[in-house]
Amino acid sequence: MKAFQLIPGVQSYDWGKHGSDKDCLVANYAEATPELGFQREDQKPYAELWMGTHPTLPSRVKANESEQLLSQLLRDCPLFMSEMAGDATRFSTEGVIPFLFKVLSIGKALSIQAHPDKKLAQRLHAENPSMYKDDNHKPEMVIALRDFEGFCGFRLMSEIFQFVQTVPELREVMQVDDALCEQLKRAVADQEREEREWQAFQRRDDKDDEVFYCNTCVRDVLKLAFGKLMHAKPDVYEPAVEKLAKRYEDARASQTALEVSDEIAELVVRLNGQFPRDIGVMCTFFLNLVRLAPGEAMFLGANEPHAYLSGQALECMAASDNVVRAGLTPKARDVDVLVDMLTYRSARANKQLLRPSHWEGDLYECGSDEERITPSRLYKPPIKEFAVVVSTMEGDLKRSHQRSIDGPSILLVIEGSGTLELGEFRYKLEPGLSFFIPAFAPISVTTSKKLVTARAYAEKPVV
Repeated sequence: MKAFQLIPGVQSYDWGKHGSDKDCLVANYAEATPELGFQREDQKPYAELWMGTHPTLPSRVKANESEQLLSQLLRDCPLFMSEMAGDATRFSTEGVIPFLFKVLSIGKALSIQAHPDKKLAQRLHAENPSMYKDDNHKPEMVIALRDFEGFCGFRLMSEIFQFVQTVPELREVMQVDDALCEQLKRAVADQEREEREWQAFQRRDDKDDEVFYCNTCVRDVLKLAFGKLMHAKPDVYEPAVEKLAKRYEDARASQTALEVSDEIAELVVRLNGQFPRDIGVMCTFFLNLVRLAPGEAMFLGANEPHAYLSGQALECMAASDNVVRAGLTPKARDVDVLVDMLTYRSARANKQLLRPSHWEGDLYECGSDEERITPSRLYKPPIKEFAVVVSTMEGDLKRSHQRSIDGPSILLVIEGSGTLELGEFRYKLEPGLSFFIPAFAPISVTTSKKLVTARAYAEKPVV
């Protein structure tokens, strides 16, 4: 059994960090693999590093002094896949890894978007395969490598209603009337009552594990309000967005008090600078702003609105490239589909975070610096297609023995240097290098300095 060094792919989207940025991780990591043939250009944006088998940008592997597609290797050697999460038969016969592993370098905001569930993905792919590339869903997880910010899910109804009441440009675009205000007011009361009942339910001794009910009235009103925003005509929202951004910019320059926080005002001005007069700027008043420090993570299920705004991160998702866009983008938009597909769950920003747990799958050997060992952290979202383990080793010479996994995995070096050992084979580890690890392959990682790795995997569920 051996590991296979990957030759990843690079996506150069407009929102990526430019090559002139010395901390652009996508460009830095791409340079680690000479076989990629990557030529860094100062004025070119580098947005994503892809590792996986998705046909849009499939990874290759170095095998026997030659190269071949990772998917072909897996078709030739199905035991490298084993049985795994998801449709095991389909994945093992087609050589398709059920997840796509990425590094993101975000120079400016990505689109206001959501990813369809499986049923909707199948319909969209059948109706418009040029826009929706596959028929799979795309739940995804982000783990920050640098300070990271993004929109994620809808704000509490009380926050949205407060903005509707106090931001005149938002009221103008939404064409707010007394009837909508009354509906929003009732939705706020319903949500607050629901939260009180939930808290009381949590204190009960006889509660079971069933998920507490969610008020459909709140969702219906939120859908109505968000739909009024997103379906506004350009001749209405474009001058309103411009006026809003100028008002906030002037107020910040003169230190005049505003109806919103400095954080919100700064974001509105920044987004309008990146996408002038775009309706997506107004989404600031509907979507939670989530900020992640390095090592923090958030998970986005299907049909949840989001937009990454800045930072650099790992991203792992189900193997799909489907995106429904509706703002902050020069690309094609599908507003009707996006407004109709969303779950309209409304919650506090911290509800979007995914907290890691200690991974029980490794055993460390170390020298005298035992106290400096950081246990491996497991990021496991509530889906079966993938999980990610981030391992940090530093101090004296150490060796980490990682258990075998019943499924495929991809290991990426984030920082530092060391050696990967699998059986009799040894592989040099440097930032940006990535490796496919076959199923049931126990590995060891050794370093004399600091070494940070991330390992994405799919594994057969334990029955």
